[in-house]
This record gives sequence, C-alpha cells and structure tokens, in this order.
Amino acid sequence: MSQSDKSVTPKFATLAVHAGAAPDPATGARATPIYQTTSFVFEDVDHAAKLFGLEAFGNIYTRINNPTQSVLEGRIAALEGGSAALAVASGHAAQALTFHTLLEPGDEFIAARQLYGGSINQFNHAFKKFDWRVVWADATDPSAIAAAVTPKTRAIFCESIANPGGIVIDLPAIAAVARKAGVPLIVDNTLATPYLCRPKEFGADIVLHSLTKFIGGHGNSIGGIIVDSGTFDWVGSRHRYKTLVDPNPSYNGLKLADTFGPMAFAIAARVMGLRDLGPAISPFNAYLILTGAETLPLRMQRQCDNALSAARWLAAHPKVSWVNYAGLPDNPSYALHQKICPKGAGAVFTFGLKDGYEAGVKFVSSLKLFSLLANIGDTRSLVIHPASTTHRQLTDEQRVSAGAGPDVVRLSLGIEDIDDIIADIESALTEI
Repeated sequence: MSQSDKSVTPKFATLAVHAGAAPDPATGARATPIYQTTSFVFEDVDHAAKLFGLEAFGNIYTRINNPTQSVLEGRIAALEGGSAALAVASGHAAQALTFHTLLEPGDEFIAARQLYGGSINQFNHAFKKFDWRVVWADATDPSAIAAAVTPKTRAIFCESIANPGGIVIDLPAIAAVARKAGVPLIVDNTLATPYLCRPKEFGADIVLHSLTKFIGGHGNSIGGIIVDSGTFDWVGSRHRYKTLVDPNPSYNGLKLADTFGPMAFAIAARVMGLRDLGPAISPFNAYLILTGAETLPLRMQRQCDNALSAARWLAAHPKVSWVNYAGLPDNPSYALHQKICPKGAGAVFTFGLKDGYEAGVKFVSSLKLFSLLANIGDTRSLVIHPASTTHRQLTDEQRVSAGAGPDVVRLSLGIEDIDDIIADIESALTEI
C-alpha cells in the first residue's frame, strides 16, 4: 500500500474537524456558514419536480433539510461509520422520528430498563397516544431481552452507556438477539459518543444521539441525530416495515427501501417523519453543534480522565457508600468497558451517600464549581440528584430500576482542572 493509499480514510480527530464540510462554494468561507433561510430557489420547474419526487438530492425547505444541517449530518455519519444521518431538534425528536418510521399502531418494541428518565417517560406515556407499545427488559441480561420478543416486536432499544447508572451494555449480545428476532437494534450512544464507542461495529442498525450533550459539548444548543448504519435488510426482513417497504403514496408509489438501499431508513425518517411532524433543527443550532463536534476527541478524553480521578477519590471517602463507574476495576461493567469503550468509561457516573435522600439534596446544594442542572456533557462540571429532579415522576421502584435511587448523585465531569473539581466535592461533603 502506498503512502497516498494510507491517507484515504482519515482518522477520528481528522473526521471530527473535516467530515461533511468544504469551503463554501459561493464565498470561499472556510467555516460552514449558517444558512439562515426558510427556502431555496429551484433552477427550473423540472429541477423542482425532481426534488419533490425524490429523483434528485437538494434543498427545498429548511424544515426538511438545510446546508448547515447537511454538514452536521455528514460529519456525525462519518464519525459513527454510518451510511447517512438526519439531524433534528432534540434527542427526544430523534427517538420519536425513529419509532414513527418503524412502527404501526399496535406494534411493540423492547427497551432496556436502564435508560434516561426522560426516555422512560416518553416510551411509557407519550408513545401510548400512537399505540406504540413498549416492553421493558433488563439490558444486563440478554436472555431477558430474548424472552420479551413476540411476533409484534419491531425493534430493540438500549443505550451504549446507561444514563444515569453508567452501566456499559453488552451490545454484541443484544445485537445477536435482534438478529435472531429479525428486528433492528437501536442504540442511544449519547453518553459514549463515537469517540469511545461506535455501536455499528457491535451490531447496531440505528444509532441515536442527543447532540445537546457531549457532541455539542458547550451547553448552548439543543439537537438530536439519527444515524442509519445501512446494515438492516428491510426488504428481506420477515417483519413488514410499511414505511420502508410498501409503495409510498406520497411519492407516486416509490418503495423507499428498494430505491435507496443502505440509506433508506435515514431518508424515510426525513421525507415521511421530519417532513410531516416537523421537529427541525435550526441552522444556528446545527452550526453551534457542528463547531462543538470539532473538539469532541479532545474534550471527551479529558472528561473521561477527570471522571476516573474523581471516582477513585470518592470511592475512598467515608461518607460515600458506593461509586458506580465502569472505569473502576471492581465495577461489574469494567470488563465490558474494556471491550466496548476501551479509551474511557465516559464522563458521567453515579455514587451513593450513606445518609440517603436528604444528604443528596444537601450535597448538590453545597457545590460551588459544579452547576446543579438537568444536563450532561458540558465543558463545565455538572451535578444532579435524580430522585428529586429528572426521575421524580417515576415510582420508587422505577427509580431504583433506572439507577436513580434516593441516595444517588450523578456527576458529569467537565474539562476543569481535576484538583479544583475534587476540592469542590470535598468541601460539599463536609456540609453533610
């Protein structure tokens, strides 16, 4: 292999800066511009007809696509190794459009019990209005997921690293269950990011992100993305995915899976879901997230290193009863962390205070450097007491099952100096 051949596929850090982007053809601008427009001029009537008929790719209306958004989609698809991507208004919007594309009324999907509280709420309540039915199973036991499969199952959903519990999920084992069931595996990769884990490499067919978190990374913009791995055989599946396989009346009987092959799911989510439901990401937010993505590998490694140091320190503290961080050798997820995300176990972890709920409330109220808020993945260190905030709407049993019991505190480590981070934690612990 020649030296030029070796440079054909750029490495991760290079993709984070360059993938999907080129100098602006109109102005030569090096940074991707914010195309702050609602709509786009067609070359002529024939060009417009081809765009509306899906016979050509191009821009029609910013609710459906936009050049700034397209660069973001190309970059995240490249980082995840996917065939195509669709950026939308939020992580929740990404989930809603994914299931809107897959499910018909009465269909079921299996979801891991170890999920972000907002996802649990969305699946349990909002999805009922569409008659999409969630079946819960323990993601740490692939046999439990296999046992939950029925003839109505259309997908399996899990997180690569569970939020807030920090459990690393055995993606290859769950992918094997999905393959045997003939359904796609959907993985929310928000906590790991493609820097730590690329779920496609472990069998995921669809990868989702809340771009609000680590990929954007600066706590200044909301966004989500759907990445199509291009691996699922929609036509050959023994299940019927009508949006992808049936003749589409919106496009003169076009069969999306036959026409678009490995990009079919991403295109279907755009032209059927985003077009009609409308949760579009703004060009400005796409620009901010795109800028944040350039430094993802630098930030993510620093945040993982800080998390490991903080977890080690807390594990030795007398007021702390346990620390759940997969980067600690005695953690049950340590071996999977080495297999699934060997560069780091993420920047988010939980720990338990010996004095329970009231101690948790006191601790998070006493921190100075950490910000008490409902977010993760910021350059700043963040903290929350899930039982009194993000998971408050759940029952006690559901909170414990989701890793958000009364004594649990969740930390999201930023990029500050680790000595300052630990000093703030130590000072707050003295207030309990």
